[in-house]
Amino acid sequence: MASLTASHFAPRNSYVSSHGSETTENFGQIGLRSQSMTHSGLRSLNMVDKLQFKTQAFARKSVKKAYATGNDTSGKIVCLQGGMTVVFVATEVAPWSKTGGLGDVLGGLPPAMAARGHRVMTISPRFDQYKDAWDTCVVAQIPVGDRVETVRYFHCYKRGVDRVFVDHPMFLAKVWGKTGSKIYGPAAGEDFQDNQLRFSLFCLAALEAPRVLSLNSSKHFSGPYGEDVVFVANDWHTGLLPCYLKSMYQSRGIYMTAKVAFCIHNIAYQGRFSFSDFPLLNLPDEYKSSFDFMDGYNKPVKGRKINWLKAGILEAHRVLTVSPYYAQELVSGVEKGVELDNYLRTTGITGIVNGMDIQEWNPATDKYLSTKYEITTVLSAKPLLKEELQAEVGLPVDRDIPVIGFIGRLEEQKGSDILAAAIPMLVKNNVQIIVLGTGKKYMEKQIAELEKKYPDKVRGVAKFNVPLAHMIIAGADFMMIPSRFEPCGLIQLHAMRYGTVIPFLVMELLS
Repeated sequence: MASLTASHFAPRNSYVSSHGSETTENFGQIGLRSQSMTHSGLRSLNMVDKLQFKTQAFARKSVKKAYATGNDTSGKIVCLQGGMTVVFVATEVAPWSKTGGLGDVLGGLPPAMAARGHRVMTISPRFDQYKDAWDTCVVAQIPVGDRVETVRYFHCYKRGVDRVFVDHPMFLAKVWGKTGSKIYGPAAGEDFQDNQLRFSLFCLAALEAPRVLSLNSSKHFSGPYGEDVVFVANDWHTGLLPCYLKSMYQSRGIYMTAKVAFCIHNIAYQGRFSFSDFPLLNLPDEYKSSFDFMDGYNKPVKGRKINWLKAGILEAHRVLTVSPYYAQELVSGVEKGVELDNYLRTTGITGIVNGMDIQEWNPATDKYLSTKYEITTVLSAKPLLKEELQAEVGLPVDRDIPVIGFIGRLEEQKGSDILAAAIPMLVKNNVQIIVLGTGKKYMEKQIAELEKKYPDKVRGVAKFNVPLAHMIIAGADFMMIPSRFEPCGLIQLHAMRYGTVIPFLVMELLS
């Protein structure tokens, strides 16, 4: 794989853009939006307007300084020609599909790379009728199991990135309007029986896309991406991609310079299936050893299995994960490496800290907040946002009551059971707790029961709600992270960006 050096990135001070007028106009509209969105009776509009004018002035000053120095942190994406050709492949890409951090990374990282001069594409399944993605009229014939399936490609161009969606009934018909909960199975913790066929189809369709799609939305790049590309495959669902690249393409002289970087976002999910299913993958027998896996669990079957994540690790050209510390954990032993630590020690693994999308997560411009703020206005703004959050979820409105927020999947890894057990102890104090997340049904029920038991103290919202997530991050005093382990943790980054504390005292109480 091509090494990443400074020469691959366009220098920031060489950016050419016309952002000035557009950015100033957007900041100028903040005050008008806040008047229509602010809850009547919480605080006078004059107070909100005063905060907004201070934030606008700070934002304009920051933007001018960024242009002068070349260090633009406004989130504006400016694409330059040059660099690498990078294709991200993942089952989630925010805001179109998301169940966790994988979708966030695929939403925010590609635009940041495009801004540095790379040509960037993301490929994900078309789980829904995405209103901004249009049919390219390009089709491909993909061998899946013992049959050939036809896929179509949908496309949109956003923030310098070609967003490509693979259309097939195995994706669209199974989800259809419930993207947040049905990507992998009919319910949390339950898999679709044909997931191997779904994701093998997806991997092959992703390999075809750079060759068959002629995309001309960018003023800097046009035509097919070609074969000199770096694929960034994410998690077990894309574990077949390096195997197919070698066995079906490079064996025929195609994609000879292409490389695969395989990124592990959570090693607990590995794609283990019955070894008797290997013929469904349409791979030569020489790849059996890369998939062969034995463990002591009876799920999904007892005995010998195939392991997609193991194959991705062994067949990729480079293995990555989402933080340096998580990389150390994965090679530290069987428990944290979840039985793949030996293979990771053999291949090596590089940890790169996840970043956040600073265009979406910016309290000075956040479209979901009625009161914008920055470092000089945070202490005045957050009480207003807390009151708005309390009103939004139906809790007593009182800026003096500490509000603790939790955002995440309701499952054991995220410590949702620890949270449910700790809430009765926490509410003995004068606090309010707001939980946002979906997951295992019994955990959703636990939170609902706690809400009934403590109606003035606890609120649980068991649905996918982006605006409310932003309101919680901004309006809460504390964010609670009771996870048993976190590969990186985007919630912590968002909280720090918005001036919301993650208290060690609460973490100690829950541990």
